[in-house]
Amino acid sequence: MELASQQMVTGGWILIAVYVITILYFVIRGAGKTKDIKDYALGNVLFSPAAVGLSLAASITSAATFIINPGFVALYGFSGVISMAFALPLAALVSLVLLTKGFRRHGKTTKALSMAEWMKTMYKSEGYGIFFGFLSLLLITFIVLICVGLTKVLSSTLNIPEFYTLLGIVIFIFGYMMFGGANSMVYTNTVQALLMVIVAFILLGSGYDHFREGVHGFIDKLNAIDPKLTQTTNDDSFLFRDYFEIIFAQIVVGIAIICQPHILTKSLLLKRDEDVNRYLLVGCAAQFLFFLVVIAGLFARIRFPDLMIAGEPLPMDNIVSAYVVSEFPVIVALIVVMGLISAGISTLESLIQSLSTSITNDILRPLAGNKIFKKDLFGLPPQLIWNRIVIAAMAVITVYLSWGQIVEPKLSVGIFAQNGVYAYFSAAFTPILLGMFFKNVPKLSAILASVSAVIVHFTMYYAMLPVPFSKATGENPGVAAAVAILTGVAIGFAVYRMKNGRIELRGKELSKQTG
Repeated sequence: MELASQQMVTGGWILIAVYVITILYFVIRGAGKTKDIKDYALGNVLFSPAAVGLSLAASITSAATFIINPGFVALYGFSGVISMAFALPLAALVSLVLLTKGFRRHGKTTKALSMAEWMKTMYKSEGYGIFFGFLSLLLITFIVLICVGLTKVLSSTLNIPEFYTLLGIVIFIFGYMMFGGANSMVYTNTVQALLMVIVAFILLGSGYDHFREGVHGFIDKLNAIDPKLTQTTNDDSFLFRDYFEIIFAQIVVGIAIICQPHILTKSLLLKRDEDVNRYLLVGCAAQFLFFLVVIAGLFARIRFPDLMIAGEPLPMDNIVSAYVVSEFPVIVALIVVMGLISAGISTLESLIQSLSTSITNDILRPLAGNKIFKKDLFGLPPQLIWNRIVIAAMAVITVYLSWGQIVEPKLSVGIFAQNGVYAYFSAAFTPILLGMFFKNVPKLSAILASVSAVIVHFTMYYAMLPVPFSKATGENPGVAAAVAILTGVAIGFAVYRMKNGRIELRGKELSKQTG
């Protein structure tokens, strides 16, 4: 189904050519300064805290925020807005501020390149670091979500088949990420974030005409389509059935969602401690604006009340791209398309960089010993060469999994991604919390918390276990993650208390003698 006019297709190719040239300029500039795996992971440039803050916001925001999540809101209305624009974001931003400084303090001291290495050094356990290295493979599901989102937008804009669009996206982005790393990523993320700010205002402003008769007039339009769209809960969805799913589970997930390697490790790019507050201020302000973009899903639902276009059903993951192509004048639509692409690529870059670093540094290096890292290859450090091989392997896996989600998703690729990513940060949350704020933490408490969280998450999800006092079940990955996180916290602190007999806070001591 071709949605874009010939004028839009031509303009789209021109803008993409300009975008590609701009990105490659920054990649080549950064690649010249990347001499080893440490430079690739953390960079060796003194970045502005505002630039790193924008890079942070761009990294947290992904194709999910701009492309996929508004589709959930288009389907399920206000319940999705409460969940995705307020409950999770506010918890996530508060958590980001609280966790960043503690993570940075230990990461800077130990020169950790990844989340797995942070865990290894914090708990002095090589095996635990390897465990988190393997656990980070779950983040490939997030990479798949972004590639699917980008494919949907570009395929609609350029009127080309989705498979070839997907192939081009993966080859280009994974290809240049073999060379640039952190030195180029901060620059490209900053450009992308600035474009995303513009697009956020365009999308949020696109519904102004629906408010000509005030807020009540807007609500009446949604009610005429489906009264459930304006209810604060929606039992048609397995995501927003009651307040436990919409608010409580999302707050728990929001607090823990920050425990992803491409988010917390961003603070390690700052060379000076005095830059952290400005970095957080810029990052949080931009990020909150980006989270609000899901509201545009309501405008898209008014545009497509029966979720049909040209007589064909409109899949949830296609709603935003169809809305942009059909709603805006060509020039404005192309600007929005570039912003949507930026939202996806910015996070994709961060994920490729952090995941490839973790696979190379936390799986290959400890398991292979120094056998494959002994001498330079082609004049480059062996870790850098192996990192590029890892990225190439990730690209092949991404194409395979992404095409499967395009052809046969379960409602949305967002569910596939949530299942993997939520399991990862469910396992990471308690060890990070204990390591940052408590003294003398036994590694057993961290290990049992992580393992139990992973088991509970996947058991809840695949068995679709119910929550006793709620309509919620583990079919909702957010519910499965919330239960897993709370289980991990309970087990981690129980073992900590059992081993130590008291709780000791970093900076000050809170003694609670047993008995």
